[in-house]
Formats: sequence, structure tokens, C-alpha cells
Amino acid sequence: MYSSYVSSEADRKRLLSILEQKTKGEPCDFYLGEYGGFDRFAYDCAKEFKHWQKEARLVFVTPYHPSLIPVERIAFLRERFDEILYPELECTMPRFALSHRNRWMADHADLIIAYVSHRYGGAYSMYRRAVGRGKAVFNMASDFP
Repeated sequence: MYSSYVSSEADRKRLLSILEQKTKGEPCDFYLGEYGGFDRFAYDCAKEFKHWQKEARLVFVTPYHPSLIPVERIAFLRERFDEILYPELECTMPRFALSHRNRWMADHADLIIAYVSHRYGGAYSMYRRAVGRGKAVFNMASDFP
């Protein structure tokens, strides 16, 4: 999800607190993207959380078939993540792959943590889908109505 998100220490503490409360010491998988400022922030927080919760796993959910991703990029992702997951989107045109990946994440995650500050775009669509499916959703954008 592309965003102009700029992280803060207060947001970091708040997100880590949410993760601690929601996981209650149980193993968890973090489904993560790599497409914007909030995604980088979420990755950094999940990685920090993993230092305390060793069973936590960082999972990059790619919108594109791994055979279409340059070898160097795959090597970089393998260094950062415990797993690279491709949610069977072969029938999806590449220009729609990101939104279909976001739908998959909204459908398969137990908790959605997003940064949604306006009522349009990919992050908002995922947010609405997760809310509509009754998922636990936490929006880091405190000014969103």
C-alpha cells in the first residue's frame, strides 16, 4: 500500500503494545507488504516484536508470481523474511495483482493493522473489506473519521 506515512516513536510504541496484547505470547505470522512508508514501518515493528517473541514469523505476501520477480529481489526478500508467500493469483492481470493480494490478506489475517487516512485507494479498500468480514481492525491514522 502506497502512503505518505511517516513513523513516530509514539506510533511504534502503540503498535508494539497492540501486538503484545493481541498475541498474548502465542506464535503469530505477520503478513507484510513492501510497497510504502507504512509497510516499512510495519516490517520494522514486526521485526522488533520478533526479538521478544521468537516464534513470530515475518511473511512477505507477494502480489506477483515469484518467477516474475528478479533473482536479486528474491534474495533480498529471503534475507528479510522467514517466508515468501504467493497467494495463487495467476489469473489476475499484473495491474490488479496488488489489490487482489490485499484482498487475500484481508481475508486470511486475524488482525489488520493499517494506516488509512482517506476514503479511496488500496489501503482503504483493504480496510473496508476487513471490517466487512468482521476482522479485528486497528487503524493507525488517528485522524480518520
